[in-house]
Amino acid sequence: MNNAQRIIITGGSGFLGSHLVEKFVGQGMPRANIFVPRRQDYDLRYERDVMTMFRDFPGADQVIHLAANVGGIGYNMENPAALFYDNLMMGTFMIEQARLFGIRKFVAVGTICAYPKFTPVPFREDDLWNGYPEETNAPYGLAKKMMLVQAQACRQQHGWNAIYLLPVNLYGPRDNFNPASSHVIPALIKKIHDATVLSQPFIDVWGTGSASREFLFVEDAAEGLFLAAQNYDKGDPVNLGSGMEITIRQLVETLCRLMGYTGEVRWDNTKPDGQPRRCLDVSRAEREFGFKAKTGFEEGLRRTIEWYRKNPL
Repeated sequence: MNNAQRIIITGGSGFLGSHLVEKFVGQGMPRANIFVPRRQDYDLRYERDVMTMFRDFPGADQVIHLAANVGGIGYNMENPAALFYDNLMMGTFMIEQARLFGIRKFVAVGTICAYPKFTPVPFREDDLWNGYPEETNAPYGLAKKMMLVQAQACRQQHGWNAIYLLPVNLYGPRDNFNPASSHVIPALIKKIHDATVLSQPFIDVWGTGSASREFLFVEDAAEGLFLAAQNYDKGDPVNLGSGMEITIRQLVETLCRLMGYTGEVRWDNTKPDGQPRRCLDVSRAEREFGFKAKTGFEEGLRRTIEWYRKNPL
């Protein structure tokens, strides 16, 4: 890594972004060479603010675009228009202005929600366009997917180095545990924690428990992003995941065991399961830039639970 490099990480104060900043600093990059734009200073949904941001940090070599409006199933169902608009505008303006400002490389971070609802398991990058995404998160998934189209178009027309990564569901310390917008693991950890503290005899969980998911520990995700940012320069999209699959029912049982909760789990099958299955083919990431997840799932869950118990919402 060139330690004189200057890098912009949008969303760098958030869950994944804060771990990624720590990764770059840990590898020797001076913290002063990493610019993390804050929402109160730059609203990236507006082109004028994006242009101002690039002017305020001149000479940047690379952008990693993590900033997003994002949440769980309930949040997606309540805010489809905002999720589509906000993410589409941020991605569009960030890519175009980065190109015009002469940024050498752009790392667009997409989402597993971009895949079709009934993608064969394991999800391979070549299946990305073979159907429509799962309905509850389609507006978000499609908005983020447009960054891939734009990145590849800029590569074709301008020879510009923009790459696109598809991380699976993340979890770990500093996650969003707000029940109004959190994803499944932090939502369940908070629910089980509260039930334990209040001695509640049962918890309610959305869906049937039959849907499956894949999860990637946030520090592993930061490692994958770092390796891609340093070593991957092709136009093909790349999955970032752990290659494991677990049903939501198995996940709930594991969390209850790790957290010592013995109450009843009540499944609310009037609520959606979301995408039926999710599990990635992660071979391209390992082949192209040497990324392979290292953190065992139960180890990652224990570290996440420990962090939340010290920082309860």
